[in-house]
Amino acid sequence: MEPPVPDTHGVLDGRKCWIISDGKAGNDAQTVGVASALGVDITVKRVAPSGIHKLLSPWIGVASRERFGKEGSLFAPPWPDIALSIGRLTTPYIRALKRHAGERTFTVILQDPKVSLGTADLFWVPEHDRLRGPNVITTLTAPHRFTAERLETMRRAMPPDIAALPQPRVAVLLGGSNGDYLYSVGALERLAHALSALGNDGASFLITPSRRTEPAIVECVRAATERFPRIFWDRTGDNPYPHFLACADVFLAPADSVNMTGEPCATGRPVYVFHADGGSAKFARFHKALERHGATRRLPEPCKGIEQWNYRPLNSAPEIAREIARRFRLGRHAC
Repeated sequence: MEPPVPDTHGVLDGRKCWIISDGKAGNDAQTVGVASALGVDITVKRVAPSGIHKLLSPWIGVASRERFGKEGSLFAPPWPDIALSIGRLTTPYIRALKRHAGERTFTVILQDPKVSLGTADLFWVPEHDRLRGPNVITTLTAPHRFTAERLETMRRAMPPDIAALPQPRVAVLLGGSNGDYLYSVGALERLAHALSALGNDGASFLITPSRRTEPAIVECVRAATERFPRIFWDRTGDNPYPHFLACADVFLAPADSVNMTGEPCATGRPVYVFHADGGSAKFARFHKALERHGATRRLPEPCKGIEQWNYRPLNSAPEIAREIARRFRLGRHAC
């Protein structure tokens, strides 16, 4: 996206925005990040299609039992000014909203659900995706809620248990196997050796697993860091991830997660990337772009200590919000 530099942050204050959510935390982080940057009044519409409507999303319509557009249903007038959706399960709903609300609602889809570009007024995808068109905008990283102001506020209110850890504090963000990466025995051994090397170099650890993190990864990391000062979130209580993001001096992110690699880049602090076995051309484009920006470096193997580097922090939410606001004011014909 070519950034139209005049800041439109907040110019849509008072406008109504629906976020159509599938309930996935990573997806919600992106839509809420954009909506917050717009300054709109947010209403979250949580959807959970089942049966054939879940199986065939995003190509199928909304189930008739949901009474879309009818009084008393989840989706009924008055229609919002803007609607955001992300994920294939939400796509039938934003398609139906566009049909019912017409030009009353400016519809935006984040990520590529593999549907026609006529499904919404505007699409956003990361640069490493191939989707392009007159109503498609791109940025290097995904949007999120971690503004510089929010990070600084959390940093100033650093929790005592984090403040007690010696520096450098390394936030270890754990991913998991997916269709492109595999955490094999060999990959886990490489990860364990790297963590031990960082600990021997004087690092303490802030460790958080994700939804995809397999038990074998958790146990590997637990064993590799048990000799060193650490905080290890055990998935009970609130996830300390936001505080880890604000308070870490260095990050170790998983190559298999675009969000967990991109979000630390909002800090301007060093981000090492651990690559499990595998990869893909799409992930390779993403990681090469972050390396060119100067934000990330591939975790050296063997790891011989912590390097320090600086770069311009990345936060795409305001950039995406500016373009949404510009096109919203121009009207649907601008797309």
